[in-house]
Amino acid sequence: MKKDIILAGVGGQGVLSIAAVLARAASAAGLNVRQSEVHGMAQRGGAVLSHLRIADAGIACDLIPRGGASLILSMELLEGLRYTAFLAPDGAIVTASEPVVNIENYPDREAVVAEIGRFSASRIVEASALAKQAGNPRAVNMVMAGAASGFLPEIPLAVFESVIRDMFASRAPAANVEAFRLGRPEG
Repeated sequence: MKKDIILAGVGGQGVLSIAAVLARAASAAGLNVRQSEVHGMAQRGGAVLSHLRIADAGIACDLIPRGGASLILSMELLEGLRYTAFLAPDGAIVTASEPVVNIENYPDREAVVAEIGRFSASRIVEASALAKQAGNPRAVNMVMAGAASGFLPEIPLAVFESVIRDMFASRAPAANVEAFRLGRPEG
């Protein structure tokens, strides 16, 4: 088993927290993990990118090659499209539905949604609404971690939930776990 995940978003959206939850859960489930991240101008609303590799065998490199990603998990529509060159032919794109319009010439939202829809395995998640439903509007990243968990069946739900409770022990652990659950494909 090998899962290569590109996580993308804009500074402040919690991309690195998602990567940490997925990596810690995979490690706790006895899998090998390698991770690399690029912060860019994250503090100014710039791009944040993380490569996360999970496998039941050794992993030689932190970086995912072009055409090798099992999943692109994006906190923002356009950021999801930015990394499609990394997507494997049988890979999937999962993105939050809310755009972050941080550039003057941001394309029309519906055009971006249509472009994402061209990929046979794509899912657009109403992450903000689900985070509010969970009781923590800031838990959008945990909704998206839940969405990613559907691509990692080797990791039990209880392991994910334990990691989230530990990571967010002082910041609404129950709401973060609920956000994770609501983001899962079976919701």
